Amino acid sequence: MKHLLLASLLGSAIAFSTAAMAADVDLKTLEAAAKTEGAVNSVGMPDDWANWKGTWADLQTKYGLKHMDTDMSSAQEVAKFDAEKDNASADIGDVGAAFGPIATAKGVTQPYKPSTWEQIPDWAKDKDGHWALAYTGTIAFIVNKKLLHGSEVPTKWADLKDGKYKVTIGDVSTAAQAANGVLAAAIAMKGDETNIAPGLQLFTELAKQKRLGINNPTIQSMEKGEVEVGIVWDFNGLSYKAKMANPDDYVVLIPSDGSVISGYTTIINKYAKHPNAAKLTREYIFSDAGQTNLARGNARPIRAEHLKLPEDVQKQLLPNEQYKGVTPIKSAAAWEATSKKLPQLWNEQVIVEMQ
Repeated sequence: MKHLLLASLLGSAIAFSTAAMAADVDLKTLEAAAKTEGAVNSVGMPDDWANWKGTWADLQTKYGLKHMDTDMSSAQEVAKFDAEKDNASADIGDVGAAFGPIATAKGVTQPYKPSTWEQIPDWAKDKDGHWALAYTGTIAFIVNKKLLHGSEVPTKWADLKDGKYKVTIGDVSTAAQAANGVLAAAIAMKGDETNIAPGLQLFTELAKQKRLGINNPTIQSMEKGEVEVGIVWDFNGLSYKAKMANPDDYVVLIPSDGSVISGYTTIINKYAKHPNAAKLTREYIFSDAGQTNLARGNARPIRAEHLKLPEDVQKQLLPNEQYKGVTPIKSAAAWEATSKKLPQLWNEQVIVEMQ
């Protein structure tokens, strides 16, 4: 269903559709309408996450858009859009992949397809333009080469079974990163979001060998030498490595036998006070410049294979070839159901072996 918004521009009323816009949209009209609104307010898009700071600075410089962010979780963002409705204080938010469909189903989003729409993979976008992943997270290994006890650097999940090092995954009951780590292992061993038994079996074996760490792998624990092989999102691993006193001691890689890829999507508030500024923000995020900003924050842009990144930025990311074998979640509903069961299964099968 299409909704019409009357945008006042240079003293004249211009009908401006809030429905999803095709690649041949008149971007100049959108830019002018956004400039008239003059501001964009976000939630869950703080300066230090994925280098949003760079994008907000660009939008201020190019279009005069003032910006304010309130950081919060994905669930809180959707709830805020729903609760405030016509008293909306937020125009746009950034949420985990599973929350894009949830927000759309709640009816709190409005669609907008950026002009680079065709370069976004089908699995990573809503067909009507309500959500689209701007950057991805893929489960990776971060390895401290100095702490391998004579073992080779593991390059695939199967390697973990035979090493002498401890594998640190974190708390699957509270950390999405850890839960997705179990899913990634399952996918590599022919499971999927409805069947994580193969992944649980791997970690059960590690627990039996007393080689499983269930503290969350963080930069602090890595600096203390507490993490030998950590299971993390690629952007976290790359960020941690870059901040280490001796970054060359660390290797970050995508396991070659398979992993899971997910990501984050913007959602534009159906009730936004600055709807055109929000749309222009999404347009910019998916442009070459906006995608490069994300890459500067160690986030892999969704259009990575279509970009020519500056050499210094490309060096911050893993090579595109490492992502050839990754698998997106095919059913968010199925994974949500499975992930709710995971903590109990983990306790019954894995934790019991550590005691």
